[in-house]
Amino acid sequence: LFHWLSALIGVPAIFYAGQPFFRSAWAALKNRRTNMDVPISIGITVATGLSLYETAVGGEHAWFDGALMLLTFLLAGRALDAMMRDKARAGVDSLLSQAAQGAMVVGDDGALTYVRAEDLAPGMVMRVAAGEKLAADGEIISGASRFDQSLLTGETAPVSAAVGERALAGTLNLDAPVDVRVSHAGRDTTLAGIARLMEASTQNRSRYVRIADRASRLYAPAVHTLAAASVIGWLGAGASLYEALGIGVAGLIITRPCALGLAVPVAQVVTSGALMRAGVMIKDGSALERLASIDRALFDKTGTITLGTPLPDAAVIAAMDAEEASVALALASHSRHPLSRALAKALSSTGTRAAHLDQVREVAGQGVFAQWNGKEVALRRPESASGIASVLTIEDRPHRLISFADRLRSDAAEAVARLWGMGVECSILSGDRAEAVVPVAQALGLTGQGSASPADKQQAIGQLRRSGRCVLMVGDGLNDGPALAAADASIAPGSATDVGLQAADMVFVQESLLAVPRAIAASRATMRVVKQNFALAIGYNVIAVPLAMAGLVTPLIAAAAMSGSSLIVVANSLRLARAAR
Repeated sequence: LFHWLSALIGVPAIFYAGQPFFRSAWAALKNRRTNMDVPISIGITVATGLSLYETAVGGEHAWFDGALMLLTFLLAGRALDAMMRDKARAGVDSLLSQAAQGAMVVGDDGALTYVRAEDLAPGMVMRVAAGEKLAADGEIISGASRFDQSLLTGETAPVSAAVGERALAGTLNLDAPVDVRVSHAGRDTTLAGIARLMEASTQNRSRYVRIADRASRLYAPAVHTLAAASVIGWLGAGASLYEALGIGVAGLIITRPCALGLAVPVAQVVTSGALMRAGVMIKDGSALERLASIDRALFDKTGTITLGTPLPDAAVIAAMDAEEASVALALASHSRHPLSRALAKALSSTGTRAAHLDQVREVAGQGVFAQWNGKEVALRRPESASGIASVLTIEDRPHRLISFADRLRSDAAEAVARLWGMGVECSILSGDRAEAVVPVAQALGLTGQGSASPADKQQAIGQLRRSGRCVLMVGDGLNDGPALAAADASIAPGSATDVGLQAADMVFVQESLLAVPRAIAASRATMRVVKQNFALAIGYNVIAVPLAMAGLVTPLIAAAAMSGSSLIVVANSLRLARAAR
């Protein structure tokens, strides 16, 4: 009775859940070839058929549960693979969303009309107000402003542009309205080009053949041959068709590649958990395999080796008297400019209180101006200064230049030293200006290249890979997206842009750059365990297959042995729980 109840529940579920494997096996057979799904489909079908026969004749054994459990594990693996592909596509979608969804277009009669980004065409004139993003590439034909290009280049300092100069989709107009004649729109913009580079790199990497797949290539023909030989041999020895099929099914079950299939993913899952506790999130388990072979690391500068937030010079802050600090805080608190926010935060942390100001006004591209005790005061853009700076002016007092700089992560030097000690050669590849990259590179004893576009970064990675190097990219910005996707493995800090987070294989969520050498060390330990798992799985089959062919193993014992081999692989992988220490 319970066998019939099992059949009532199990058979519909087996044939519904097995559809992906049945369709794949049938397509392969129609093309006169075989694949991994053929023996799986045969094993499931024959085991289910024999179970129904056993049930109908009142036999002792039925294996509906075994067939369903196999399908459960196989479908779970395919679902995880599909999720990884969806994440790769999500990175491209997130990148394209960085551009404005549309723009105000100036007509021949001067009237303004809103036009969606996909409907913009070369020759149209966009009017871009301060605080708006550009929806297309073009040339400025009226006005001048500064643009935040950090998403495209990683450079934190705004870039000035005037009539006759280019403005790119996805950049933010900071200061004043400008009219821009569209030159490239839709899929022809620089931003869309970066998206295509990312998508192409992701597709190339998706063809990477994992160790488990390579080891399983011989599985289908070997299992078919052994099962057929068992059935034919026992029929020739005088066994009944039922007995011969039972031995053949036992062979199919006992040689199912569960332990072999678990050799990689279980080790990856355990290591991923250990790294997560250490502050490193693994988005793609196969990245651990690629990371283990890394011998070359490329670092972006802003937001990766540095924290990506400009900070005022501490010596300048300390040199201010109480009145200067109070006025500076009051002026900075009236602006949303990144430098003003950084200055306000630094002064507030010292206990400074903001002065009372009158007639406060902010002039786009110039600064914040006000009156304090009847005196003219301002926090403004310097006339000329190297690097990033602001000027505090108070009537009847000397002007004070406040310089800003990004700071290195506290353990950047130690992280780089560890990587060199692990045989990983390091350098900086950044979209920042060369004069901003050189001091950071010198501080860490590295070589550095600046002003690198997304295509330049991708090309540099391609050249290294063609020369036989296994490349790790560590970056955070939109401009790093194609490079993160093109590298053998990639890591981004938790502060990265959405595009950087989507494109990277791993994300470290704390300020420590030591996450990079820890992840590489953990990945190398993982691959050592994976190789051990393969040896265990293969050794199990070497012992089990002859026993099954000799008729010494029933389908029930075969299922138990197969499960036992899987448990051994899992137990060995659990040793990686401390891999990230």
